[in-house]
Amino acid sequence: MQVIAAYQRLHDLGWAHSVEAWTVDGELAGGLYGVAVGGLFAGESMFHRGRDASKVALVRLVELLSDEHVGNRLIDVQWCTPHLMSLGGQEIPRAAYLARLEQVVELPLPAVWR
Repeated sequence: MQVIAAYQRLHDLGWAHSVEAWTVDGELAGGLYGVAVGGLFAGESMFHRGRDASKVALVRLVELLSDEHVGNRLIDVQWCTPHLMSLGGQEIPRAAYLARLEQVVELPLPAVWR
């Protein structure tokens, strides 16, 4: 329960965000959540109740981040699984990640989260 409360607080402060996929009947089918700092979206978890629903949410996240800063934004998925690699994910060496991170966090949040 402490993790839920912490994420609710982060959301209230404008840091934590979720992207959901819903069925036509209004049922939650899947989604993802994480923390956004500037141009970084650090994904915490993806989930699905329906087939490919988390993939749909990930595609929507990419759309939300597709603005004039799209080439500099970073989605940190924590683990580069074969599934995420099939969706375009790629591993970045730690030194390169840390160097990019310094620049990425200085970008503005996407308009939808400002």
